[in-house]
Amino acid sequence: MSEAQTVTDDTSVVRDLTAFQQNILVILAEEPMYGLAIKRNLEEYYGTEVNHGRLYPNLDDLVDMGLVEKSELDKRTNQYALTEQGHDALLDQFDWMLAKFVTGDDRAGEVVDLVDEHR
Repeated sequence: MSEAQTVTDDTSVVRDLTAFQQNILVILAEEPMYGLAIKRNLEEYYGTEVNHGRLYPNLDDLVDMGLVEKSELDKRTNQYALTEQGHDALLDQFDWMLAKFVTGDDRAGEVVDLVDEHR
C-alpha cells in the first residue's frame, strides 16, 4: 500500500488522534454511553479527574470526524456511540499495534491469553 493510499484511507484517521481521543473510542466500543459515564470510565483509567472542558470538545471532534455518533437522550443528556467508521478505525489501530508487538510465539500467546481473559 502506498503512502498516498494510507493517508486517504478512512481508518487511518485514528493515527492522528490523541491518546485521550483513542481512549474515548475504546470506552465507546463497549457500549453507547452518556457523557458522564464516559467521564467516569476515563477517570477510573487515568486515576484523576477529567474536566468537562477537556472531555466534551474531544467528543465533539470525534463526532465531527464521523467516529462517534451523538444523539439526544433527553433535553439535558446526550448519548455517544461508536460508529462503524470508529469501529474500523480502532481495528486498524489494534492491527498496527499487534503487528509491532507480536514478534514471536511467546508474545502471540500473551495476546491470546489477554483475549481469553476478557471473553
